[in-house]
Amino acid sequence: MLLRDKVAVVYGAGGAIGGAVAHAFADEGARVFLAGRTLGRVEVVAEAIDASAQAAEVDALDERAVDEHLQDVMAAAGRVDVSFNAVGMPNRTALGVPFVELDASRFAQPITDYATSYFLTARLAARRMIPYRSGVIMTVSALPARMGSPLNGGYGPAQAAKEALTRDLSYELAPQGIRVVCLRPHGLPETTTLKEVYEAKARGGVTWEQFRDRLASTTHPRRVQTLDEVANLAVFMASDRASGMTGTTVNLTMGSVDD
Repeated sequence: MLLRDKVAVVYGAGGAIGGAVAHAFADEGARVFLAGRTLGRVEVVAEAIDASAQAAEVDALDERAVDEHLQDVMAAAGRVDVSFNAVGMPNRTALGVPFVELDASRFAQPITDYATSYFLTARLAARRMIPYRSGVIMTVSALPARMGSPLNGGYGPAQAAKEALTRDLSYELAPQGIRVVCLRPHGLPETTTLKEVYEAKARGGVTWEQFRDRLASTTHPRRVQTLDEVANLAVFMASDRASGMTGTTVNLTMGSVDD
């Protein structure tokens, strides 16, 4: 098992990506602590894993809540080996408006929320990892971080900000034994996030199936990506097998963009 005896905290664990990653971490031997804004959704994921998975209601934009939860993790498990931030924000309010009609606050909100959530969870996890000179901090970005498309508002800049923060965090933390990695998947039709994107941006009577097919047509294998593929890669990047990977965003866009 790649993550045997590791302690992993997953933020946004009630969502599709966070839940898939939590399952994959547990399957590979990690003890998982699941956090999210809606406790009921997080508990469903925890119950589907096993009795050792612990669920907690944590707002990743609330520094005190994140810190207190990590204190509980330390008390229960003694350490934090992996911090995975899969926190999502409501995209319906961020997408779908042309820039010339977009007000500044609506543009800035996703940038502030995504970057702050990642910053807080990473910084507070790093404080627990530094004494052990070991740990992995991870997050997820998205294709608009690197490729322009219309009606994105502040969503694309928000994802680019997380990728930039990944590089900066790594530069400071790598000398203390901590790796920092971002995953950039292609659109994932299994997630509610992509359906929100479709609902906000679809124009001209494009159906969900047509929208999904267009996504598939941009990849080299001409298919969409699966949650399992993202989760399996997350396991590898969190494991000691990926010890040489830090300060980078792993391109999972299946050829849609070149790095």
